[in-house]
Amino acid sequence: MMTPGSAVLATLRQKFGERLQTEVELTRYTSARVGGPAEMLLVAKSGGELAEMVSALWALEQPFLILGGGSNVLVADAGVRGVVLLNRARHVRFSEHADCPTVWAESGANFGLLARQAAARGLSGLEWAAGIPGTLGGAVVGNAGAFGADLATNLVVAEILHRIPAMEASSYPAGRREKWAREHFGYSYRSSVLKSGAMTAVVLSAKLALERSTAEAVAARIDEHTVIRHRTQPPGASTGSMFKNPPGDYAGRLIDAVGLKGAQMGGAQISPLHGNFFINTGRASASDYYQLIRLAQRTVREKFGVDLELEIQLVGEWQVEEG
Repeated sequence: MMTPGSAVLATLRQKFGERLQTEVELTRYTSARVGGPAEMLLVAKSGGELAEMVSALWALEQPFLILGGGSNVLVADAGVRGVVLLNRARHVRFSEHADCPTVWAESGANFGLLARQAAARGLSGLEWAAGIPGTLGGAVVGNAGAFGADLATNLVVAEILHRIPAMEASSYPAGRREKWAREHFGYSYRSSVLKSGAMTAVVLSAKLALERSTAEAVAARIDEHTVIRHRTQPPGASTGSMFKNPPGDYAGRLIDAVGLKGAQMGGAQISPLHGNFFINTGRASASDYYQLIRLAQRTVREKFGVDLELEIQLVGEWQVEEG
């Protein structure tokens, strides 16, 4: 059990009151259904509340982790020290009658649901995202993509909270709201300046470009993608794609080629359906997942000389092996 220091806890209690929870199990907040407890936990229910909490935590120099849909992360069995901030800011607004239709949404909005809401209005452009389980904020940070498209293609502008360096911040708040166009994010394959850590900022909301179509036509394209997903990707608890695809190849193909599809460590298994999906068969631990990750990386490196880079993020109190 992780117990926050009394001084830290008192300070945060004074700031957040009963909104601050302690020792909260994170298993139910992650798509892989693994992970230990959050030392402390806050829930942001709007973009304004998210900005308030983040600014306060920065001002207090208190470490925190923002958790949205809980996909693309693997939380350590030992849990997460500091504050976990659950992003439940989900307001959505469509501008479907403008010359160029758009959708604005807060960063905690479910991205796959957002795509389906657009489809119901006969708005095209997000069909590729209909099966993505994470949040819009996570998609903006990680440049989520599928079926040859990605978030960078749709992004018009995002509102971010940019951390002000201590030497520049004369008083609270410690964050400054800014509007970032797509170019500010330095997008590359499944990455951005925010994901790489080159900039310290939090996504509050984003506006995405759409195109007019018909509800029937958009639904048909989503159905096509859904059929492919069901044929190639396993159901159930998983982190999503485990590794980035190396240049000119596919992580799943490499893992299949070394005979690891179906391999299992404890309760974690490399899906027999798709080598880049690691599934929880029911009682997996984060350690089981990590051992399986290392097995895949080591075996692929030995046979093909390719280093598989994680697409997911390891978060929390990990003790990891090198090499």
